[in-house]
Amino acid sequence: MTQAVLTQTPTGELRQLIGRLTARRPFTRRHLQIVLGLLWLLDGALQAQPFMFTRAFGTQLIAGTGAGQPTVVRWPVHFSSTVIAGHPFAWNLLFAAIQVLIGVGLLLRRTARTTLIVSVVWALGVWYLGEGLSGLASGHASIINGAPGSALLYAVLAVAAFPGGRLRETPARWLMWAWAALWVGAAVYQVLPGQNTGSDTAGVVTGGAAGGPHWLVQLDTSIGTWMTHNGVLTVIGLAVVYVLIGLGALVRATRTWSLAVGLVLAIAIWITGQDLGQLYSGQATDPNSAPLIVLMAVAAWATVGQAVRRTGARTS
Repeated sequence: MTQAVLTQTPTGELRQLIGRLTARRPFTRRHLQIVLGLLWLLDGALQAQPFMFTRAFGTQLIAGTGAGQPTVVRWPVHFSSTVIAGHPFAWNLLFAAIQVLIGVGLLLRRTARTTLIVSVVWALGVWYLGEGLSGLASGHASIINGAPGSALLYAVLAVAAFPGGRLRETPARWLMWAWAALWVGAAVYQVLPGQNTGSDTAGVVTGGAAGGPHWLVQLDTSIGTWMTHNGVLTVIGLAVVYVLIGLGALVRATRTWSLAVGLVLAIAIWITGQDLGQLYSGQATDPNSAPLIVLMAVAAWATVGQAVRRTGARTS
């Protein structure tokens, strides 16, 4: 009787729907490997853009990530940017080749396990030396424009996709904790100095709009103007939403809502704050972090569906 009542609630009905949708074709670790492989191939293609073979790739893109960072981050980033700028063509050709090889290695079932390990090492290196830890060490980072860093999310998802006993297993269940940490961390950074006013947040949204399509620039400008004029509502509203998404993932009854809201919000962030990853600029090295947050939501969703199916099996 209690079970029947619970399934009549909106949350219970949503969980039942997820269980049905994932009953026949659940999103497995192998599926996650394939999607990651395709994303790495995209990154390899972006790395092969003409701009990346110039000194500006090192002196502008890489060096810029170390600005305002503590010495422990700034110095290694400066060193890597100087080395790359010295021989940009050779280094960038190597970078593009590595990413393409990682992509191909993940698509091939026989090499996926080894490639996952390689991708974690490479992604963490890129996160430190190429992304400057996405600005996290400086205290000036926002999920709106890319924190905690696409490379870090590549590493997290690769570990979650590492095969256990069977490739048909859903991704690691601890992804729900990673999801919670992502959004609670976003809330913490949102209220730190430099991000805790409407104009600060508006600057993050409009900062990358230059050079984008006219409709995107207009959208960013409109959102930025609203945020500037509604600073308190903007900062508190975003922080509260981030916290609710994060904490909601830790409560079994609200996990599906947490993932659904976070997924939709990540798509909105990709369109506005991340400006479609600036893929149109000729200088994007990856599609930015929001698509990986969406992928994390899908992978974590599969673990919710697995739990729903197990619950149903025990109660039937």
